[in-house]
Amino acid sequence: MRSWQPFEWIVALRFLREGRMQTAFIVGGVAIGVAVIVFMSELLLGLQGNFIRRVLTGQAHIQLLPPKEAARVLASAPGEIGAATVQPPLQRMRSIDQWPAVRDQLRALADVAVVAPTVSGSALVARGGASRSISIVGVDAADYFRIVPLPDKIVRGEPRLGPGDLLIGSDLGSDLGVSVGDKLVLTAASGAQATLTVAGIFDLGNRGANMRTTFAALHTAQSLMGLPGGATSLEVTVHDVWAAETVAQRITALTGVEADSWIRNNAQFFSSINAQSTANTSIRFFVGLSVAFGIASVLVVSVVQRSREIGILRAMGVTRGRILRVFLVQGSLLGMGGALIGCGLGAGALVLWQKLQRNPDGTPLWLLELHPALFASAVALAALTGLAAAFAPALRAARLDPVVAIRG
Repeated sequence: MRSWQPFEWIVALRFLREGRMQTAFIVGGVAIGVAVIVFMSELLLGLQGNFIRRVLTGQAHIQLLPPKEAARVLASAPGEIGAATVQPPLQRMRSIDQWPAVRDQLRALADVAVVAPTVSGSALVARGGASRSISIVGVDAADYFRIVPLPDKIVRGEPRLGPGDLLIGSDLGSDLGVSVGDKLVLTAASGAQATLTVAGIFDLGNRGANMRTTFAALHTAQSLMGLPGGATSLEVTVHDVWAAETVAQRITALTGVEADSWIRNNAQFFSSINAQSTANTSIRFFVGLSVAFGIASVLVVSVVQRSREIGILRAMGVTRGRILRVFLVQGSLLGMGGALIGCGLGAGALVLWQKLQRNPDGTPLWLLELHPALFASAVALAALTGLAAAFAPALRAARLDPVVAIRG
């Protein structure tokens, strides 16, 4: 037994079947347009996600720093006439004033995920007759490793940071000829010394970072740098990385401490991300516009070709509202059908692209994730576009005079 169908659907499907060639061409056009939109959108999301992971894997979203030394005005010598000399001061290593209280304030904010104090400074590491200039970062491992996943980057040893432990980069270890368990003597600019044991060797994926950066326990770095109980920065991560600059401004207003976000520190990178998003939006708009014109043109032709049938239907008592809905249903079906095929084509192109585009070592350039919400929105948008594009031809069909239409 044939299932019941509304009158509008029966007529719309019949019109589409009768114009198979036109239907196939417009569905194909919509499918190609939706496939382009899906492919480019997913590719851009993957590219941005990869950039974000690379930029933020080794740094916090927001960094709080102590205020800089103010410039000093040097008075002119007696008897000399001229403008006073402004001398920029030497920026000394300083701690954030009352940093535990500031940390507690930040942890109370809903937008903040993790807060970790650090002490950073330069030191000289020596082993035998070899020495290197390094940057030592003292951290509280429990909090800092939630910001920078250093345990995932350990290639030898353990991510252990006890009072006498040190984590070094693979290039520094190679240059000094040290391995896990060896001892290194660190000398700070103040003359303070500490003998630390290499607990682990990491690879940050950057030769410069692997050559200079080392990690020690927070108390160890405080003693070595002559900042007992101090912190030269507070590293902060937020739940929404794109809102980091807004949160940083709120933190500065709340605490009075200078807060720099990753967006401000990577302004050029952020500008390129915005430019990519703008370009992708423009492409999607013009592709959608071409799809709408395609559907509208096919339905205009359909109205002209079926004027006699429309006139007969009107003479039989079919209302203008029903005729209008017939062509609106056609537009929606064309848009949705093409979108479903286009989503499949776009997904297939993404899988093929990921298999063909590889790094020199054979690994994918970056991992692509298919977002169901994007596919659902593409289908819904195509259906709405088809509906909007069909409105003008449907209105024209509904306004046809039955007598004139039947006479031709």
